[in-house]
Amino acid sequence: MKQEMLINVAQPEECRIAIVEDGQLEELYVERSSQDNYVGNIYKGKIVNLEPSIQAAFVDFGVGRNGFLHISDVESQYFRQGGYDPDKPIQPDGTQNPPPKKQEESSSDDGNGGGTRTATRHKVRPGVRPRIKPPIQDIFRRGDEVLVQVIKEGIGTKGPTLSTYISIPGRYLVLMPALGRIGVSRKIEDDDDRRRLRDILRELNPPKGVGFIVRTAGTDRTKKELSRDLAYLLRLWKVIVRRIKKMPGPIDIYEESDMIIRTIRDIFTSDVDAIHIDEPEAYERAKEFLQVVMPRYANRLHLYEGKEPLFNKYKLDEEISRINQRQVPLKGGGSLVIDQTEALVAIDVNSGSFRTSGSAEDSAFKLNQIAAKEIARQLRLRDLGGVVVNDFIDMRRERYRRTVEHTLRDAVKRDRARTKILRTSPFGLIEMTRQRIRPSLKRSVYKECPGCVGSGLVKSAESMAIEVVRKLIMAAQEERIAKVTVTVEDEVGNYLNNRKRRELTNLEDEHNLQVLIHGREDVSPEYFKIECEDSSGREVRI
Repeated sequence: MKQEMLINVAQPEECRIAIVEDGQLEELYVERSSQDNYVGNIYKGKIVNLEPSIQAAFVDFGVGRNGFLHISDVESQYFRQGGYDPDKPIQPDGTQNPPPKKQEESSSDDGNGGGTRTATRHKVRPGVRPRIKPPIQDIFRRGDEVLVQVIKEGIGTKGPTLSTYISIPGRYLVLMPALGRIGVSRKIEDDDDRRRLRDILRELNPPKGVGFIVRTAGTDRTKKELSRDLAYLLRLWKVIVRRIKKMPGPIDIYEESDMIIRTIRDIFTSDVDAIHIDEPEAYERAKEFLQVVMPRYANRLHLYEGKEPLFNKYKLDEEISRINQRQVPLKGGGSLVIDQTEALVAIDVNSGSFRTSGSAEDSAFKLNQIAAKEIARQLRLRDLGGVVVNDFIDMRRERYRRTVEHTLRDAVKRDRARTKILRTSPFGLIEMTRQRIRPSLKRSVYKECPGCVGSGLVKSAESMAIEVVRKLIMAAQEERIAKVTVTVEDEVGNYLNNRKRRELTNLEDEHNLQVLIHGREDVSPEYFKIECEDSSGREVRI
């Protein structure tokens, strides 16, 4: 299987990175210079408000929008047994009040989520009470400084989500200052590999008070390669600590690398045969990064100098233009219908013209397997997150249901975002969650339609005309009104002047007033403005 990474930065406003396998688009990352991207950045912020009812704090971290910090994302150095002591402020330098040692040396944090919390369990000895977090109002006061990392972009009116569990990814390791131990990503499942990597980290003897997790990219790395990554992260952390102590908040302490360096760092593996970049400056930055971090793969980087646009040459522009369409065709017939709301994504599998030589049950099973793989691909390409409900075609055989579940689970394994998949419900639905880090590709590329306000529907001319007449009848009850001017969209105006002319004339005669209808082409179908005047031409408000 030939795998290539294509980086398109020919236009300075936008950076697009595609992962192509045998000509098929498998992953797509888009970032615009006009859009703020804070995920992974570290800030020294100030607590501006506390909400005990939801056990959360709102933090000013210097970007103009307050971040949301929940109690579950507050690390143990910010509280002590007995509560918060305002006379002894805690400096978040990563060395004070290390957390109790944990017995389980593994983590779900692979450095891809930017500051996501480790999912480790505490093994508590019999008779020893587990450490319980105090209420957030006992940990913080307004004005307290706190070191935070953005783990999720703000969506709509919601501000960015913050965490005090700092996570700084390198190429093969993740530095986690508060972890206080070494660990291995849970995505590395081979016991021998896990044991070997832990032994290497112990031999490297990292300083006490900080922790390291080996990323999946570090599976086959040598001690020298891991040592180089560890030294780089430690130097970076020392710089960060100096800024923390020196600079008053709110202020940015550390910013993630640009999208090109970040994507190469997090996604590039030995399976990628080539990286093509279509802009000389971006090529030089990537080349410098590869020569320092992965010198053995530097020869796989190529500057694309063809006259035909890079994405067009690989026939990606046409496919990208279809990404946000509601309907996705499936091979052999059938389709997916994808509807997105604020917090939920609904995906419906339609059989359409899909047919096989077997029974209807066999046809449904084969189509569901194709759909499961395409669903995983579409979730990656569109960067959809939150709760996802998949409505597959009904199957009676339990064996078929379990196989479709396994197909879906296998298909999402390559996804960098964390996913959790439930078993098929009695209604034939497979519910799942996918980690949401930033707004979906659709929300990044499109803006809400001012006409339908995102609903996709507007009232018909008939509905608007009925509503206008209803408002006119109410206005006519005011005896002072002598003239009413109504401004509506052109089609609605034509409907009123033609289909509703008799009603308007009767209204004028009955109440001794004048009704004028003005149509405009430059307004939405639901635009409606009514202005009332008395006999002297003065405005009358209703």
